[in-house]
Amino acid sequence: MDSTSAAHSHLSEFEIWWRDHYNFLNDKGYKLRSRYSPDWVPSWTNTNKVDIECEDGIMPRHHSLLDARRTQDGARVSLKRIDVSRHPYEVEIGRYFCSAPLSEDPTNHCVPIYDVLEVPTGNNLAIIVMPLLRDATDPYFDTVGEVVDCIHQLLEGLHFMHKHHVAHRDCMQLNILMDGSMFIDAWHPSDQFMSEDFKHVARHRTRTQSPPRYYYIDFGISRKYDASNTNPLEIPIYGGDKGVPEFAEAYTKPWNPFPTDVWYLGHAIQETFLDRYSGVEFLSGLATDMMHSDPTQRPNMDDVFSRFQVLRQGLSKWKLRSRVAHDDERSLFDFLAYWARRIQSILRFLTHWAHHIQYIVSRIPPMHTSLS
Repeated sequence: MDSTSAAHSHLSEFEIWWRDHYNFLNDKGYKLRSRYSPDWVPSWTNTNKVDIECEDGIMPRHHSLLDARRTQDGARVSLKRIDVSRHPYEVEIGRYFCSAPLSEDPTNHCVPIYDVLEVPTGNNLAIIVMPLLRDATDPYFDTVGEVVDCIHQLLEGLHFMHKHHVAHRDCMQLNILMDGSMFIDAWHPSDQFMSEDFKHVARHRTRTQSPPRYYYIDFGISRKYDASNTNPLEIPIYGGDKGVPEFAEAYTKPWNPFPTDVWYLGHAIQETFLDRYSGVEFLSGLATDMMHSDPTQRPNMDDVFSRFQVLRQGLSKWKLRSRVAHDDERSLFDFLAYWARRIQSILRFLTHWAHHIQYIVSRIPPMHTSLS
């Protein structure tokens, strides 16, 4: 077996599809990583390394997503393969939010679409080209202000969608990503903890120093409605979060998807922040109301965003700069002796405030979104 044939044995079935479209994508101006080249020879060949130690040895997490470089300018992009017959509105809604004047609205947090490629002989397949984004929860949040900044963007983003009569219908935690503003190093698309060349941990600044922008992705089951339709009804489609109360009550009964969106985002706030961080308890009342078991009792996004603005106005600059602790840190403390916990806590406290005194001196604000 020659080296190229041997290399192909390292690819999963879904990766082979991307390899088979390597030249097509290259002709369209998008270059895949060497792993997907028809001429790929694994970099660990004839070395003492194993595949998981190498940049080209890591399998992607999602079968329908892959990264690439745009040859025109070297920008890193994300490629999403979709079946247009199953998701007929995804491209339409994505392009709607990317059209002027909506694309120029700073409250628009829908992922931009750069290009849509029709796959030849693809049986209704298309490839959507978007910016390469990353998990919005990694690295951990450091301050209350960073949490508030994130939630502000998410609330204004869903408020923007609803204002333009679009229900996302799957705005759960995994469909919220962020850009790489806070990263010093480009990260590896299949292992975001590591640098792109897989030689060291990807370095980053704090969100306070380099605030990221957060985005909603995946409009595969989203719907746009006429402005005159004030109570659209849809048979439920389960998204990534299976806990929607009204779906459990009657799966065959049509429901208004806009209150369901409110539940999804409230549950994302609960899971991401209230269940994981200390110091953000002021969000509890709003999140609880967003997750009311009766969809008719949930606030709409106008009310949600207004209530959040009031909450935010009540937070002092010192509160916004105060530290939030992730439960991974707290569970570690539980295993340490009392004085070890105290010492570590004091060191973290001193380190935290040393950083934030520098931010104050440098006039870096505790958060970067302004009150609407």
